[in-house]
Amino acid sequence: MALNKKILLSLLLLIVAISTACGWLYHNGWFKNDGDGHSKAEHAVKQLWTCSMHPFIVKDKPGTCPICGMELIKKLDSSAAVGGAQTPEQKQQTEMLGHVSLSATQRIMANVETVEAKQTTINKEINAVGIVQYNQTRQAKVTAWIAGRIDKLNVNTVGSYITKDNPVAELYSPDLLATQQEYLLAVKSREQLKNSVIPSISQNGDGLVQSAKQRLMLFGVKESQIAELEKAGKPNIRIPIYTPQSGVVIEKFVQQGQYVNVGEVLFNVADLSTVWVEIEVYENEFPNIKIGQMVEIQSQSYPGKPFSGRIAFIYPFLDPKTRTVKARVEMVNIGMKLKPDMFVKALIKLPLGKTVVVPVTAVMDSGKRQTVWVETAPGMFAPREVQIGQQAEDKIQILSGLKEGDKVAVSGAYLIDSESQLKGGGGVEHSQHTGSGAKPEIKGQPVAPAKKVLNMDDMKM
Repeated sequence: MALNKKILLSLLLLIVAISTACGWLYHNGWFKNDGDGHSKAEHAVKQLWTCSMHPFIVKDKPGTCPICGMELIKKLDSSAAVGGAQTPEQKQQTEMLGHVSLSATQRIMANVETVEAKQTTINKEINAVGIVQYNQTRQAKVTAWIAGRIDKLNVNTVGSYITKDNPVAELYSPDLLATQQEYLLAVKSREQLKNSVIPSISQNGDGLVQSAKQRLMLFGVKESQIAELEKAGKPNIRIPIYTPQSGVVIEKFVQQGQYVNVGEVLFNVADLSTVWVEIEVYENEFPNIKIGQMVEIQSQSYPGKPFSGRIAFIYPFLDPKTRTVKARVEMVNIGMKLKPDMFVKALIKLPLGKTVVVPVTAVMDSGKRQTVWVETAPGMFAPREVQIGQQAEDKIQILSGLKEGDKVAVSGAYLIDSESQLKGGGGVEHSQHTGSGAKPEIKGQPVAPAKKVLNMDDMKM
């Protein structure tokens, strides 16, 4: 019984001693956070130091990284990384997970080159192909306005140039001959009846003349020819046929001595002083073209001598086989250099204004997002999501995410991304989800950290 009392007394003395010691430690601030966010109890634990670029470098005192030369930071507490508030050092180390640091030797071996993002004026170029066509508003047909026989053909070959003032053929027609005789008789009767004292008789002579004249004009006889007929006083056996417009004969359907019917086509004529160029633009680019835009036309027949025209019409349908939309370019054909059915290339330049641009090779496209690697410090690269616009040759427009003067990697970016994944940053895909390398959260609940490819945090050097 006495022994139990001694043991109980010893335990009470031990509890009093522990309580006294804890009260003294609390009174002296061992469990309170100091200026850097750590308590004295935490300072009593041995602090380890690591490199933000090379997390497998772990030392027991501050200094510089033996690989990249960066200042070491305090090693991140794994419990704080999973959840809860983080200290400034922990936040810095978390944010640096997606960054990559390269030494001068590594940079040369990886062939990493950087350029500055520039703000400049660029033009988007749309390349298309096209075919020269006849201007349909400047085509005409020479037809027979009356049945008869072609006694004389003044145009014998396709490609001949004809004018409105010179007849293309002479036609003999019994019907036309009879109509001319009727007109001459009407003129003679008018002269005889104009002195009549009866007004109805004198006016009837004028009506007969006008009726016969109208019939001649319906047969294609010009007023000048009717005047010559009236002056000569005898009918013409052959009547000349004229073209409605000047141009080049592109088709010939008759021969001399051939009989033709009313409305039969003798020639097809086209004015080649202006032509159409129908270009084909792919469906992803045709929203950028507008009526009135200038188009540069290049032909293999005239290398180094481009032609220019304007878009006059955009066809309202798409070709399902080629997935293209046709646009019509009207052009002045100086010297008739552009021949119908000639194959040409078209170039449309769209001014995009002054904007920030980088080389196309600097942008890494994952399908959902576009990312560039920015050199934030000498040898240090950080992923940055950007929004891209139009592409002009080897330059691409940056709408947001970069500013003028930012240095971006134009070669070796995929090797930098691979290095980021190996060190646990997750590369571009990781930065797309977390923004800066921090662990994602869903509705305020922390998610377990992603599994790293390499885990050598306990390795000391």
